[in-house]
Amino acid sequence: MNLLMVGATGTLGRQIVRRALDEGHQVQCLVRNPKKATFLKEWGASLIKGDLCKPETLPSVLEGMDAVIDAATARPTDTLSVKQVDWDGKVALIQAMKAAGVERYVFFSILNAEEFPNVPLMNIKHCTEQFIQQADLDYTILKPCGFMQGLIPQYAIPILDNQAVWVTGESTPIAYMDTLDIAKFAVRALEVPETKKRSFPLAGSRAWTAEEIINICEQLSGEEAKISRLPMGLLQFLSRAMRFFEWTRNASDRLMFANVLVSGKSFDADMSEVYKIFGFNPNEMTTLEAYLQEYFSRIMKKLKEINYEKEKSKKKKKTPFKSQS
Repeated sequence: MNLLMVGATGTLGRQIVRRALDEGHQVQCLVRNPKKATFLKEWGASLIKGDLCKPETLPSVLEGMDAVIDAATARPTDTLSVKQVDWDGKVALIQAMKAAGVERYVFFSILNAEEFPNVPLMNIKHCTEQFIQQADLDYTILKPCGFMQGLIPQYAIPILDNQAVWVTGESTPIAYMDTLDIAKFAVRALEVPETKKRSFPLAGSRAWTAEEIINICEQLSGEEAKISRLPMGLLQFLSRAMRFFEWTRNASDRLMFANVLVSGKSFDADMSEVYKIFGFNPNEMTTLEAYLQEYFSRIMKKLKEINYEKEKSKKKKKTPFKSQS
């Protein structure tokens, strides 16, 4: 299948590219800057220069495509806003697909997006879902809860570096999934007719609070976490203040997402039907415990090797003092 991957350089997108290539698909990646995506080309994908926010670049990109998998989203550091990428860009892409006759579309939303209309990213994701459903495409909407990969910079690295781990009040339990497993669902959706015109949650084996994840990291690292609690009121104040400036508006929208993380509503879902439809065995998916165990095993081994090399280097520098007669 000729597949166009949108958002190919992201944490999730790159895993989908790799999975699709392994499954034998011909993968073309829509990229704004090909120089920053050379690793995708090395894997065997083709790079096509284009931009969701420049609709005139999309028609030629979609020529000859059988399907589109879309994992693109605005990043906090982007100059483009959440609205520009996650709404205007997606509308332009869907309209270009309709014009090009490309009907198969796999889109990534977020679980429970419809329950947070005051959070910009969640509201836009929900509105995009509705737009897709009205566009008469053979869509599949996948709704992850969260990525395990995000736990490393948020919890693991600060604990190892003896830095503060920031949490906001009472944390919301989240059923994280490994992006490698999420990629399996995205690619399998193209092969299973029963996934067309349907939405599916993607949740891990259980939901975890921030405190539970910190506890696991402490046990695996042998280090004690320095926990700092950030008042939700302060985050809300910062979010409102940052909206007055064009260059901080995207970060403001992202700060509003903190409301989701302290909502108290568990981000989890029953996956029994999902596994049955997609034909996967839930026991073959990565658990959060196994993911963190593997990470800490690698990093602790590396730290030991670095310390060993340092000690070895110190010994070599020591020159024996020869006594003179």
